[in-house]
Amino acid sequence: MTIQSKFAKLGTDNAPGQEVRQGQDAASFMKGDKLPGRVVDFSHGDVDAHEPTPGAFDAFSAGVGLGGAQAYTEYRGDMGIRDQVGARLAAFTGAPVDAQDGLIVTPGTQGALFLAVASTVTRGDKVAIVQPDYFANRKLVEFFEGEMLPVQLGYRQAGEDRAGLDLDGLEAAFRAGAKVFLFSNPNNPAGVVYSQDEIARIAALAAQYGAVVIVDQLYSRLLYSGVGYTHLRAADIDPENVVTIMGPSKTESLSGYRLGVAFGSKEIVARMEKLQAIVSLRAAGYCQAVLRTWFDEPEGWMEDRIAQHQAIRDDLLALFRGIEGCFARTPQAGSYLFPSLPALTIPHADFTRALRVQAGVIVTPGTEFSPHAGDSIRLNFSQDRAAAGAAVERLAALVERYRA
Repeated sequence: MTIQSKFAKLGTDNAPGQEVRQGQDAASFMKGDKLPGRVVDFSHGDVDAHEPTPGAFDAFSAGVGLGGAQAYTEYRGDMGIRDQVGARLAAFTGAPVDAQDGLIVTPGTQGALFLAVASTVTRGDKVAIVQPDYFANRKLVEFFEGEMLPVQLGYRQAGEDRAGLDLDGLEAAFRAGAKVFLFSNPNNPAGVVYSQDEIARIAALAAQYGAVVIVDQLYSRLLYSGVGYTHLRAADIDPENVVTIMGPSKTESLSGYRLGVAFGSKEIVARMEKLQAIVSLRAAGYCQAVLRTWFDEPEGWMEDRIAQHQAIRDDLLALFRGIEGCFARTPQAGSYLFPSLPALTIPHADFTRALRVQAGVIVTPGTEFSPHAGDSIRLNFSQDRAAAGAAVERLAALVERYRA
């Protein structure tokens, strides 16, 4: 693989939403000039539509007030903040967290994911990944020249009580030599949650084959009514073989502070710190103070945040299910919808462009998450409720215009 092809495969020039922000007419487009209704960018959540955690900016300001003591923390993050966050994460996940040696604060969960993959995957290593799953998983494995062994997530066929992971396929990947398994729970893009039985089987297989598991649990706080959640690290798995990634960016509308954490295996976290010391030194020092507000929101705040998102989810599901030939499974958690569209007279890739240009609706193509999801699109519905509904109505009208 040449250096040019290695970077070309990252595909960041056309990452979700980037083509609009990079365009010369970006300012006009984002204002919605000459477009039917307000432009809605479903490739990202709208942090202006949902207030950040109360007190977050005050905590940031307090961090600034500390000056260099907060600006230049340890590479893995301020020890006092790690102690506080570690205790809260232990209570949330149901397993101890070693804040001293088993936790690192990173520049966003994306930073944590990069460090975790870089610390476990090298050229020729076999890595089991889920399809569909978060697009960066595949891109990072390719970048570090690992060999991907895809495992299918049959979320369309599975009952509502399970995510639909092909567990036999996962075991086959381990038998074929996969030493790392990388997945998100809740799943991004489908919004499904792995059942207790699925998590138990993943833990058992990892133990049987001595595999490392990296699990992205970014949306594990945004669970809808009646949905249970099992933390992998609290299952019967060797704590040195699992790394959990979380952060306060999405559910808490704190994306701009670029904060993430990874916790678990002390050996892997130590490697991650060594790499972070070269790549970015640390998560932004002043911003680390915002983590003091995480899991410490006012009473009822999280319940209200979940209710707001569930209402938007249900509005959009009703609209998609009103489109003949469209399949949309109910997301159990998170803020993503992953509907499949009916047959169209134009390729689905062209349809996503038509959506942007003709309707002012930006979505992420399903092929970003799996080569088998060409008929699907992903929408982040953490948006203004009325604007999101109006945007999906325009999407539905465009489907009818191009229906085969």
